[in-house]
Amino acid sequence: MNQPEQLQSTLDQETKTKLHDLTAPLLQQVIDAWIELRIQQPLIHIITNGVANNYVANVLLAAGASPAMIDNPFEAEGFASIASAINLNLGMPSSEQMQAMQIAAQTAQSLGKIWVLDPVGYGPVLKWRSEMTDSLLQYKPTIIRGNASEIAALAGSQIQSKGVDSTISSESIYLQAQSLLEHAECIAISGESDFILSKELKAVIQVNGGSYLQPKITASGCALGALTAAYCAVSSTVTAGSMAAHIHFAIAGKKAYERANTVGSFNVAFLDEIYSLNEDDFIQYSDFSILPL
Repeated sequence: MNQPEQLQSTLDQETKTKLHDLTAPLLQQVIDAWIELRIQQPLIHIITNGVANNYVANVLLAAGASPAMIDNPFEAEGFASIASAINLNLGMPSSEQMQAMQIAAQTAQSLGKIWVLDPVGYGPVLKWRSEMTDSLLQYKPTIIRGNASEIAALAGSQIQSKGVDSTISSESIYLQAQSLLEHAECIAISGESDFILSKELKAVIQVNGGSYLQPKITASGCALGALTAAYCAVSSTVTAGSMAAHIHFAIAGKKAYERANTVGSFNVAFLDEIYSLNEDDFIQYSDFSILPL
């Protein structure tokens, strides 16, 4: 091994050691965010699709947040200005919803509020909504959250996506997604494992857990985006808030599957676990690692 290679190896090991040392402090920040979520019950302004509204609202209520589905462009500015955080989901955008999203995102940027962009269905097939998503990037979302196909397409790769479902793994795309950190503080990619790219840490956090049944529940990804906004509204950092939402979902999915392994019963059990999760569960079941970017 020549001298530059030796130096690089040493630097890599030093980086890995520093990141490993962050594990315990980050877990404590996640737990602190969970406590604050219950105490503060942040008001989250959510613009999502009609199919998702009820489920997303129920998940946030179960977790301890206060959701409000305000998608009227005449009300968007006023409500965004009083909300703790904003979640914009491109699931089934109407023209009026898109106007409301533009207004809410602009308001969030001007007031320095947390806002989450969920680019559902982004890609060449759904051209209009994809162009609208591109226009929303000018308002600097705090977090961009989506499945691997959506994030890959947004990052510039023309991946053929099956509707709004992911056709590639989150692990295969997280390095490519680094370019999106020009637009946001965190990029969250959901999949069998979730990957959270953090501009703050210059690292990616891999969150394991959950159940294969979660994608079979309509609007589970939409709810995760909204929960991410809620956690980031009360967390000490955007990274910890993003982690808290994904770990909460992963643990709830894992525990729900232990007692309900068919779709209908799992759906009910998952909502129950979102509600009943406690500090001991975070300590016992959290499964994440920190990797250098």
